[in-house]
Amino acid sequence: MKKVFVFITLCQFFLGFSQILPESARAKVVDEILADRFNNLLPKLMDNTDIDMWILISREYNEDPVLRTMLPSTWLNARRRTILLFSRDKVKNTIEKLAVARYNVGENITSAWDKEKEPNQWKRLMQLIEARNPKKIGLNFSKDHNIADGLDKTDYDEFMQNLPKKHHKKVVSAEQLAVRWIETRTEREMTIYHQLVDITHDIIAEAFSEKTITPGITTTSEVEWWMRQKVTDLGLETWFHPTVDIQRSREELVGHLYSFSGRPDDMIILPGDLLHCDFGITYLRLNTDCQELAYVLKPEEKAAPKFLVDGLAAGNRVQDFLTTNMVKGKTGNQILASALSEAKSAGLRPAIYTHPLGMYGHSAGTTIGMWDSQGGVMKDDGENYPLNPNTVYAIELNTTITIPEWKRDIRIMLEEAGFYGEKGFRYVNGRQTELLLIPRLKQHQGN
Repeated sequence: MKKVFVFITLCQFFLGFSQILPESARAKVVDEILADRFNNLLPKLMDNTDIDMWILISREYNEDPVLRTMLPSTWLNARRRTILLFSRDKVKNTIEKLAVARYNVGENITSAWDKEKEPNQWKRLMQLIEARNPKKIGLNFSKDHNIADGLDKTDYDEFMQNLPKKHHKKVVSAEQLAVRWIETRTEREMTIYHQLVDITHDIIAEAFSEKTITPGITTTSEVEWWMRQKVTDLGLETWFHPTVDIQRSREELVGHLYSFSGRPDDMIILPGDLLHCDFGITYLRLNTDCQELAYVLKPEEKAAPKFLVDGLAAGNRVQDFLTTNMVKGKTGNQILASALSEAKSAGLRPAIYTHPLGMYGHSAGTTIGMWDSQGGVMKDDGENYPLNPNTVYAIELNTTITIPEWKRDIRIMLEEAGFYGEKGFRYVNGRQTELLLIPRLKQHQGN
């Protein structure tokens, strides 16, 4: 049954039209989303991947990345050894959600172990397996997807030592099921995701404004730390440290890695600079990842130079070549090759390095290039994994353009959250099509 989601207004902070919930309200939302995912999404995923029993095993502070996403809002870690067992009966259309643990794992997963009756946790797990006699037992080990490889060697060895030999041939990798669980977004999650991206855009807009930046005084590092502090002040988290870098007329274009590592600290922001940021937040167990551009107006300017406006438009064209090639069932390498070929045929100089986005910032799913692998990524980076609907991606890419006025090349780097659904692709909450101006244009109107 669908529940109507109403934001609680108590103790809220406001950013534009988005509202940030207090902790107690966040917990309620997280647990409701989990219940929906367990009861409505998981049975479909188990049927689609042909696994009727899924077992996840973790010890405290060494959590399987998938199991971590299944913990209730009040559990920040697994406890002792936490074992989750999901048993699917497709004929009866039922799913059991059990924990071989001393207590229930929230309201969604019921404890199935009485230590006083059976002191040995492994033996109790085997009793549950024997009683259900599954056709396949999925465990989280995977060569191709790191997030689906959360079962450690000790727990795997002990599981196999305790599992009756007649069941050994039933043990399979649950990588497809694990990745589908991680990558698939529900309708309610997408409603929330729109707000997450809105908050992210609002923070970037304030960071790249005269409220934060005074040309000739403010440094790139100061803007980075302002963004980090803003996230903390709002009661949110970020999954990586923000970065801000500068391209300007009197410097040569350097390698792509420069924007994220090895660039000088505390560069003073000056009029005429093209600023670029990489920034994301974590909220309600979802993550954003966004790169936008801003131009620092010179005193006599009332708009950004046309060559930069055209450069952003070129970046948008690369986005379009990528997103129109995102077709259900295509692998990441296939999408990458088509998009790059079409963009180059149009006279652009693109690079595409788009990754799944969701429960993790660099999440599991279809990888569409890497910045240092423009010829396609290797098998163990997920290239053989097809594009599935109801998934979110960081549409991350750049195009290199030549600016005669600056006597150099620059790189237009963009990143926006995009949703791929049954009806095709859309941006979660729009994309940047105009440069942010510092100070804002309205400050330069008049005589």
